[in-house]
Amino acid sequence: MGASFTPRVLAVLRSAGCFFVRNGKGDHQIWYSPLTNAHFTVDSTILSRHTANGVLKQAGLRKQF
Repeated sequence: MGASFTPRVLAVLRSAGCFFVRNGKGDHQIWYSPLTNAHFTVDSTILSRHTANGVLKQAGLRKQF
């Protein structure tokens, strides 16, 4: 398995103004995006670039991975 994309995804989210709201089920976190005015889920171990880009899409951001 490759390295986790999670630290880089979280850095991008924070720089876009998104913020952590609460812990979800299992190892997931609930975040809020002011760009989309919506909550979205972030897994604590994102191993796929497709999943990483999916999280960014939910936050209203462009693909970066």
